[in-house]
Amino acid sequence: PRPTPRPTLRAALALLRHRDLRRITVCAVLLGLATVSDSFVYLLLQRRLGVPDRWFALLPLGTAAAFLLLAVPLGRLADRVGRWPVFLAGHGALLLAYTLLLTSWHGTVLPYAVLLLHGGFYAATDGVLMAAASDRVPSELRSSGLAVVQTGQAVARFACSLCFGAAWTVWGDRTALAASTVALAACAAFALTLRPTQEATR
Repeated sequence: PRPTPRPTLRAALALLRHRDLRRITVCAVLLGLATVSDSFVYLLLQRRLGVPDRWFALLPLGTAAAFLLLAVPLGRLADRVGRWPVFLAGHGALLLAYTLLLTSWHGTVLPYAVLLLHGGFYAATDGVLMAAASDRVPSELRSSGLAVVQTGQAVARFACSLCFGAAWTVWGDRTALAASTVALAACAAFALTLRPTQEATR
C-alpha cells in the first residue's frame, strides 16, 4: 500500500506542484490583490449616501443577509454548471458593485444593489473556491491544501487593504476605487486563462 503522507508544512506546499491546484491558488491570490476590504466598501457607501455614523453598523448586515439568501442557490448552481464559472461570476458581481460606487447615481436603490452584489460575491466565492480546490488535493492532505489556498488569498487581501488605504490617503477614495476596479477587471480576465483544466467528476 502507498504510505500516507504526513501533514507537514513541506507536504502542504508540495501540493502546489499539482497544476490545477497551483492555478486555483494563483487565481485566488491575483483576485485577492484587487479585492477591497469590506470596511472600505462600507465607508465608500456611507460617503456616497451620507449615512449617519449611528447607522453605519447596519451596512454589514446587508451583506450578511444577501449571503444568507444566495449561498445555497449559488452552491447548487456551482454543482450544476461548474464551480469555476460561478467563482468568476462572483467577482463579476463585485466588479459591478465597485462600478456602482463610482457612478454619480444616488438613487435609493443604490445601497441595496451594492450590498446585494457584495453578499452575492461572498456567496459565489467562499465555499465554491474551497469546493473547487478540495477536488485537486489528496484526501489525506485536503485540509492542508485548502489552508494553502486560503492563506494565499488572505495575504493577498491584506496587501490590497494596505495599498488601498495608502492610495485613499494620497489620491482620494474615488481614484483608489477606480484603480482597484481596473485591477480587478484585469485579474478576472487573466483568471479566465488560468482556469483548472476540468471539473472533477464523481
